[in-house]
Amino acid sequence: MKILYIEDSPSNRLLVRRILQVEGYEVLEAGDGVRGLELASEEHPDLILMDMNLPDIDGYELTRRVRANPDLADIPVVAMTANVMHGDREKTLEAGCVGYIPKPIDVDTLPSQVAHFAKVKP
Repeated sequence: MKILYIEDSPSNRLLVRRILQVEGYEVLEAGDGVRGLELASEEHPDLILMDMNLPDIDGYELTRRVRANPDLADIPVVAMTANVMHGDREKTLEAGCVGYIPKPIDVDTLPSQVAHFAKVKP
């Protein structure tokens, strides 16, 4: 299974990549929204993990763009974000995410969360 992780923090990308590669996932990485959209179009991953606080296009807008693109609309997008205030989860779902994983990332539960969301269709 191919996963695209769109995240501007190199340390978060490294952590998630290491966790998921041990589980047998192929992990693609993008450090900003523009590159993330390019990789999604080029690689058509099975799942997108999306940081909501990106430096160029925020994750909410980027998720809406993925949903609006007929070639990408079938890819589940999961928010991975430090935005954990009341209403933040709902905001990610309204943007088109199929799920929400709060940061800091729980290294013990991330693989099972990813496996679950990979089966959820938008």
